[in-house]
Amino acid sequence: MKEISAVEWLVKQLNQKIDFIPLDKWDMIRDIVLQAKAMEKEQIKNAWLNSLTKGDFNSAEEYYNETFKQQEQ
Repeated sequence: MKEISAVEWLVKQLNQKIDFIPLDKWDMIRDIVLQAKAMEKEQIKNAWLNSLTKGDFNSAEEYYNETFKQQEQ
């Protein structure tokens, strides 16, 4: 069974929870989702490449914290 990505999960949850989105907003939402999926794909590819070389990181948690954590603050 194919795994669902975090972005796909989010879109599915929003579709189930939001009853109405004006038609004029759909193009904007689609563009945002496509950009998020492209970013997620790049992150997954980078994580895989870093896992091959271990980069400068000692663990997946360290990789995540160094790569993404500061952006959430």
